[in-house]
Amino acid sequence: MAAIQEISARIGRVTGYGIAGNLRRHYPRWLSRSVVALLLMANLINLGADLGAMGAALKLLIGGPALLYVVLFGTLSAWLQIFIRYARYVSFLKYLCLALFSYVICAFMVKVPWEDVGWAIVWPSFSSDSAYLMAVTAVLGTTISPYLFFWQAGQEVEDEKERTGAKPLIRAPEQAPGEFARIRIDTYLGMAISNIIALFIVITTAATLHAHGITDIQTSAQAAEALRGLAGPFTFALFAAGIIGTGMLTLPVLAGSAAYALGETLLWHVGLARLLAHARAFYATIAIGMALGVALNFSPIDPIRALYWSAVLNGVVAVPVMVMMMLLTMRPAIMGRFTLPRLLQGWAGWRPLPWRRPWLPWSGRGANDCGYRPNR
Repeated sequence: MAAIQEISARIGRVTGYGIAGNLRRHYPRWLSRSVVALLLMANLINLGADLGAMGAALKLLIGGPALLYVVLFGTLSAWLQIFIRYARYVSFLKYLCLALFSYVICAFMVKVPWEDVGWAIVWPSFSSDSAYLMAVTAVLGTTISPYLFFWQAGQEVEDEKERTGAKPLIRAPEQAPGEFARIRIDTYLGMAISNIIALFIVITTAATLHAHGITDIQTSAQAAEALRGLAGPFTFALFAAGIIGTGMLTLPVLAGSAAYALGETLLWHVGLARLLAHARAFYATIAIGMALGVALNFSPIDPIRALYWSAVLNGVVAVPVMVMMMLLTMRPAIMGRFTLPRLLQGWAGWRPLPWRRPWLPWSGRGANDCGYRPNR
């Protein structure tokens, strides 16, 4: 997961284009458009499910109509993305990440058999049952998600445009060592925290809901409500607040990655750093995507089942997208001197890890830092 996100960031920072832009430039049109269409479908379902979860969670906390809250959350998120300056909005999202730690607190508020948890992490159980394998695919699809690839590369392009003197590395190779070091720290730290948070969500729900036979959850609000009786009102409130905080963090990623993908495919002006007048189609995609996500909550579709199957879809779509990304990053015609180091290829599961100097996470080609090879 961390390696693929670093590779996504490298693509954006080196070429100055996002994933969709590079797919459009270097792959057949039908292939790039098919990938983007699948991404849009999965993102729309995720938007609807997240908005529904946030509305239901706020209803549990303060009462009132959940669907009204869905509309308000969708409107607020779209307004922030369209009308707030990119740099300020990003800082807001970073502080919002603190909401994720509510799930860690929840795990220590309930009775957890930590010895059993530790053993299960080291030696998990496996099954060849089709439902089990489908669930594993869904887990992969909700962690190694294509929309995260597009968002990561897009944010590097945004960052390069916002900073004075920053240029795509293929045009300014002297900036490479510092940029690759920043990307690596940011990516690996972020992925480590996200996986820790996910682990604590699993532990909390397993020790409360599953341990009491509650295994058929139709909504995240139902999960939060069940926690009220099993783990007390404080844990319930933390869990519900976490749903709202994480939703506000996720909505711009889902809507934004869809807009980046569609805009780069259709040659629009894209970017949250652009003024509304200079990227109308890009911002319209964000607004329409959010509106469709809201509308999904007024349909009879089961949001949790839809979310589950969109995760399965993401797990399937991620495979060809990763293959195309790996092939792209190993072509000097695209990446110049910054083709992917062998060790990073290994971390991504592309080829066996090299035995030489394995303790250097940036090396593998006998170069200096991060695959940057100056002319000798």
